[in-house]
Formats: sequence, C-alpha cells, structure tokens
Amino acid sequence: MTFLIYVLIVSAFSVAGSWYAKKYNSYDLLYGIYITFCLITQIIASKIATFDIFGYKFTAPAAMLIFGVTFLLTDVVNEKFGRKAVHKMILITFVTQVFMSFFLLFATKIEPAPYWNGQESWNSIFGLVPRILIASWITFLVSENLDAYLFEIVRKFTKGKHLWARNVFSTIPSLTVDTLIFVTIAFYGTGLPILEIMTGQFVTKYFVGIINIPFMYLNKSILGKTAYDI
Repeated sequence: MTFLIYVLIVSAFSVAGSWYAKKYNSYDLLYGIYITFCLITQIIASKIATFDIFGYKFTAPAAMLIFGVTFLLTDVVNEKFGRKAVHKMILITFVTQVFMSFFLLFATKIEPAPYWNGQESWNSIFGLVPRILIASWITFLVSENLDAYLFEIVRKFTKGKHLWARNVFSTIPSLTVDTLIFVTIAFYGTGLPILEIMTGQFVTKYFVGIINIPFMYLNKSILGKTAYDI
C-alpha cells in the first residue's frame, strides 16, 4: 500500500506540468519535471529497495518508483507537443546527466578535508561505476526514444482514438527493453542474480505503468488542444 501511495504522489507531479502546458502553451515545466526525475533516478538507483505489491515482495532499485513515471511524462509531452518535442527533451536530459556525472566524479575525486569523515559514505552513494553508468546512458537513450516512436505509431494506427492503447503499448514495451538492456550490460557476468534483478524491475515498472493510465487521461483532459488536434 505504501508503494502505491508513493506512485500516486510521484505521478501527480505530471498534472502540474500539464496545467502549465495548457496555460502557457509551453513544455517548460514538463521538461523541468522530466529532467529532475531522470537526474534523481541516477542518484537513488544505488539503493536496492524491497517493494511490497499486494502482499508480494520484490527487490529493485529505489529509482524504479520514479523512473517509471518518466514514460508518462514523455507521453504527455508527445500528446501535447508532438514527437519532436519529446526527442528534444530526451536529448537535453541526456546532456544534463552527463554533466551531473562529471560533477559527481569531480566531487568524489577531490581530496576531502582532514576533519571530514564522510568520504566512505559519499563513495558508496555517489561513486560512479563506469559499467553501470554506460549501461544507464545507453538504456535511457534507447528506451525513452523508443517510447516516443511507439506512442506516435499506435496513435496513427488507432487514428487518434484509445488513449490507453498508445499509453500502454508505448510504455510497457519500452520498460521491457529498458530492463533487458540495462541489466544485461550492467550485471551480466558479475555473478549477481540476473533473473531476480530483472523480475523485480519488470514488476515494479509495470505496476507504475499501469497506475499511470488514469493519470494519462487526467493529463489529457487538462491539456486541452494538442499537437494532433491542429
């Protein structure tokens, strides 16, 4: 139940972005929320959490709580401003991720003050593992752009009807690809339980994706005229 409440709260941030988009006909706030979510996931992914979903427990990075909602945000931007706006948002976000990684690396490598004893804790949270970092970047670019393409493909196939279909059939496949690519690149050959890691990510991501369906309809009602109504 706690996990569900967290998902609802995080998903609700998209509503503020949609309200702003309708009022100012601008994606600025949606971009800002999306970038913030993606950067935060890079940091909190280092914590492996236990999620209780209807009595069943699954382990996955804490970032899954937020990362799944990023696909809702790309769908909202796609619905209001079109696919090109989504690709632009993804590119900007990727650049900010690279910058953040550089700053974290700089802060990690710089010599700590002799009276500061938090370096070990800092390294455990903010220390960058090249293999995981590269896996994260590749996965982000592939899965998020795939979501944008699939959203438009399904919209054209359904002739603009069935919002749930373009939301589900863009998000779920993209989340699947995201997990398969990331876990394979980041952990294959390390001896870690790959199947267990994938299972936890699949379940938590799919759960977030399903919960986000009504939020897509809510955002659609707030957005008003969209790129596809023009």
